[in-house]
Amino acid sequence: MRIRLRDCALATTAILSSLRHVAAISLDPTDPDSVKSAASTAAHSMMQWYGGNLTGGTPGLLGGPYYWWEAGAMWGALIDYWYYTGDDTYNDVVTQALQFQVSPTKDYMPANQTTDEGNDDQIFWGFAVMTAAEYKFPNPPADQPQWLALAQGVWNSQQARWDTSTCNGGLRWQIFTFDTGYTYKNSPSNAGFINLGARLYAYTGNQTYANWVNRAWDWMEGVLLISNFGEGPGYGIYDGVYDTNNCTTITFLQWTYSAGMLLNTAAVMYNITGDPIWETRLYGIWNSSNIFFYNNTILWEQACERPGGVCDLNELSFKSYFARYMAASTKWVPALLDIFTPFFQSSATAAAAQCVGTIAGLYGNACGFSWTNGTWDGTYGVGQQLDAMQIFMANIVQDARSPVTRKTGGTSTGDPSAGTSSNTGIGAPTTPITTASRAGAGILTAFVVVSWLGAIWWMYV
Repeated sequence: MRIRLRDCALATTAILSSLRHVAAISLDPTDPDSVKSAASTAAHSMMQWYGGNLTGGTPGLLGGPYYWWEAGAMWGALIDYWYYTGDDTYNDVVTQALQFQVSPTKDYMPANQTTDEGNDDQIFWGFAVMTAAEYKFPNPPADQPQWLALAQGVWNSQQARWDTSTCNGGLRWQIFTFDTGYTYKNSPSNAGFINLGARLYAYTGNQTYANWVNRAWDWMEGVLLISNFGEGPGYGIYDGVYDTNNCTTITFLQWTYSAGMLLNTAAVMYNITGDPIWETRLYGIWNSSNIFFYNNTILWEQACERPGGVCDLNELSFKSYFARYMAASTKWVPALLDIFTPFFQSSATAAAAQCVGTIAGLYGNACGFSWTNGTWDGTYGVGQQLDAMQIFMANIVQDARSPVTRKTGGTSTGDPSAGTSSNTGIGAPTTPITTASRAGAGILTAFVVVSWLGAIWWMYV
């Protein structure tokens, strides 16, 4: 995904002026009916930015200034909305959008998005269709691509891009060489690939997905994108590394959504395998997530939301995905629910206080971004609505049914060769990761540690 700094106020003022004339969102996070009402209001307001289902619109796309990836994220959130609330108001629109953007290769690689689409963009469409399969969202007609097959198509296309030409592996941020950021191997892309693989493993039982989860996780640890740097039992998830210097210089920004993807991965893998390493990773990531809660209470995007920071258009939606994955993880590891609930409640209450936006003379319910403010911060947009809706719904996760797999009632039809084009099926490795593979990652770790220590020395001399 790109960084776009243009002001979206002019582009959206007319849309926001159409928000319903209703009071601010009232929320009691302990009352399911109150939570569903709040989520409904947030969803309705969010959909004011979408015109793809109207005459002259393009199904699946948000208007400018929003990028293609965030539309995919929105459709996934609306599947969540149906799953949590039972309200099918948006189901037909979601299905139309997800089917229209499929692309001829059935892996969400539309030709008109080549200048915008990176691996971390494509993955959000993969997440949406994987969620549809897991939650038994109504299946498309039989003559259209099916949810599970589409998720497999996305995963297969990314697995084919696993790049061992530099840094012993990893996915690049960008797919195409002409896009800025092609030399960057980042956590959102790799964590997304890992997460989708874990969920496909849980759904299908295909061991190849698990092998790749282990391989990609080991690679992230090898280049220290997952590391605690000796700072305790947790795991920091850092943004990325450049392959131009063999991935030895780390960008130390920590974003909520990268941590959320890996938190959920660990929960899924611990549930399916019972391997204690996944329990260690699960709680290790959670123990490092205190930085994502202001005063250990309210969810915030600390990398850009802290005093003096400015969050760009993309970053305004990141914490919605952390909320989504926290909630989803409790269905795989139920012990997390008691740990997470206080954070769900305090963050949702703070978010509701932001949903009082008055635009163009109307007293509305447009949600702001900085939940720590206590009052509306004057911002509005799709990201802010996503954030609020997801944290609201997290408070009723205990009432939602568990995700399904092929063995527990899943009905979505798969296609293991989807998205491979000229390739044949899922790529290597088809056997568990070897000691030699881990050693390669360890050698790279040593280089990165030396680089990191050198950077610390430079800061203090």
